[in-house]
Amino acid sequence: MPASPVPRDTAAPNPRLRQVGRFALKRLLGKSALSMVWLVTDTRDGAELALVLPRTQPADARAERAWDTAVRRAARLNHPNLAPVVEVGRHDRWPYLAYEMGDAVILRDHLGGKALPARDAASLVNQALRGLAFAHEAGVAHCDLQAHMMLVTSAGVLRVIGLEAAAPIQAHSLDAAALRAQRDAAQSDVLAMGVLLHQLLSGQVVLDEPDVGQVIVRLPPSGRDIVRLPWGTAQPIPEPLRAIANRATDRQERQRYRNARTLIRALEGWLSAEAAGGDGPLALLLERMRNVGVFPAMPGAAGRAARLALMERERTNELAEVVLEDMALTFEMLRHVNSAQVRGIQVAGNGPVLTMRRAIAMLGLDGVRRAANGLRAWPGPLQEASALALEQLVARVKHAAQLAQALRPAGYDAEVVNLVTVLQNLGRLVVHYHFADEAQQIIRLMQTAAAQAPGQAEEPGMSEEGASFAVLGVDIETIGVAVARQWGLDESVLLMTRRLPPAGPVRAPESDDDTLRALASCANECVEALGQPAARVAAALARVAQRHGRNLKLSLRDLQDALHLAPAKAERGARAGTAAATPLAQP
Repeated sequence: MPASPVPRDTAAPNPRLRQVGRFALKRLLGKSALSMVWLVTDTRDGAELALVLPRTQPADARAERAWDTAVRRAARLNHPNLAPVVEVGRHDRWPYLAYEMGDAVILRDHLGGKALPARDAASLVNQALRGLAFAHEAGVAHCDLQAHMMLVTSAGVLRVIGLEAAAPIQAHSLDAAALRAQRDAAQSDVLAMGVLLHQLLSGQVVLDEPDVGQVIVRLPPSGRDIVRLPWGTAQPIPEPLRAIANRATDRQERQRYRNARTLIRALEGWLSAEAAGGDGPLALLLERMRNVGVFPAMPGAAGRAARLALMERERTNELAEVVLEDMALTFEMLRHVNSAQVRGIQVAGNGPVLTMRRAIAMLGLDGVRRAANGLRAWPGPLQEASALALEQLVARVKHAAQLAQALRPAGYDAEVVNLVTVLQNLGRLVVHYHFADEAQQIIRLMQTAAAQAPGQAEEPGMSEEGASFAVLGVDIETIGVAVARQWGLDESVLLMTRRLPPAGPVRAPESDDDTLRALASCANECVEALGQPAARVAAALARVAQRHGRNLKLSLRDLQDALHLAPAKAERGARAGTAAATPLAQP
């Protein structure tokens, strides 16, 4: 809903200018160091338009021609979130761009000095970014994004105005220097949208500076100011959206969004999750899961499982071991056996199935064979580098599962311990498979940056939760829970699939489910500790032992002994699966 109008400002861009050609100047809508936007009336028909002009006239005829060429090239772009240019003209050596106003107001007036609800702010910024991404991919940048450079209609549609109006005068070419300048201008546009997202969420101009371009100058690397959302805002800001906004203006350049599409993906991920409640993350995966499956079959193990599925039922235990060696087949069996239809007919009232032995008994050997034959071969659609990253993640998850089994208290089923530990990594596994590029972004954001100079401290990376919010708009673990919920696993199991919060206290388990969750969390934390630089591994393991030792009755020595035992078991299992690689059995 448009806000109340701002006070009337009758100042002209130049004392001599009360009219630009046939356009009568009514009110200055906004200005920056580089450009200005006026509300004008067309004296021919009385229509109101927005007139965009540079703050200074082109120096000579060559500069006028270059400006005209750049804005006309931008004006040819056709996108729903880019306002169409009505006229490109020049009056008394003042070049201008004219846009119809219709029922629209500039974004600054739409705000009216107040913060927007989180969803509205994200939606408006996302619309602007869609138009900018289209322009950037066509080699066009804005170079002066401001709250007065965007028109918002009464229907809530946002359109960007002023493309290239404030761009440095230069010949359009494809040489290395021009392409680099084009890339830098596009990145500056994305940073400007991050600043505007802060303004929309907080209701205040950033750093008390209304000119977004001047805010950017004060940010690293050229300045020293830091822009982060305040905690005491008039409108509540959900944590995922806060992480997205803060990443957009992060003091470390390496952490910021590199292009408009990456910021769009994060915002759309959050908007999707908000619109669909708890099922939002799953909506991001459904189409890809339909096309390429939940997870690709590991080499060898699925073939062996299909062959063993033709054997006698007495081999169920051996078959269960082989199924567990292949995460894709394990996931497929869990999905089938816990589906609403199977549970309603065969195991009503008995709860979810968390052992392969029981799954095989319920589905039958033919069901195992069909599940194995339905898997997509490794590595699915992944490129070599992404497939290698996924393979390394699978190895770490298997290591954690073996470690959890080695640490389990007496009386706890090894298969259940294995599956809970693996399910705590379900979100990570499916993100690495279905969103390989985003997974690598998350990893980069989590990495610690080395000190830039002697005596300076290292720049810490983001937490996994913060990084996944900033890239996907949702938490990786929430994605895993959404997938598991679709499979039919109940709330008690879904809670176990979430690791214990890394920064929170570890409370004494009150049930077997609590113990399984804590045990799997401990094993996963141990394996992550092993991934630290060698000098930090011992201290990281000691912290894990300190967190979990009292509740799980484990010492640091217990962890160290189990870590030596688990890799040997994992290696034997991998060798067995690879040696048994055979063509899938046919019906």
